[in-house]
Amino acid sequence: MAKREQVVHLVSAGGVVYREEDDVVQVVLCGRRAPLLWGLPKGTPAPGESLEQTATREVREETGLEVEVVAPLGSIEYWFVRNQNGARCHKTVHFYLMVPKGGSLDQHDPEFDVAQWFLGEEALRTLTYPTEVQVVKNALAAARERRPDHG
Repeated sequence: MAKREQVVHLVSAGGVVYREEDDVVQVVLCGRRAPLLWGLPKGTPAPGESLEQTATREVREETGLEVEVVAPLGSIEYWFVRNQNGARCHKTVHFYLMVPKGGSLDQHDPEFDVAQWFLGEEALRTLTYPTEVQVVKNALAAARERRPDHG
């Protein structure tokens, strides 16, 4: 009889922080030099935290920015295998559109080597994971929708 494979269901939350300067939308990405990676800030909920609270905390830790959630962006799902025990993991990451309210990118934690602003289109070309590219596309569309002159 075949051994039943263990599946671990994981949840995390993160955000796309954006700002507009001269009608150009910029977003923050977090980068690692080795192995080279550019991604969105995200992480695992602490006990008792809502997904929105988790997203806000993780973005603050990984970017150094104080942020405010302005809209949900939906979620992405993916599968991976844990190196430690070979468990198959199904992860759902919930994302939120956020605006900076203070802080500084040079205050990010050591999980990433750098947190940096990118022009929207540049961010789409820079991101490592295609699922996060779609999240940023959704965020850029939502940011445009929030413009006072939209219509």
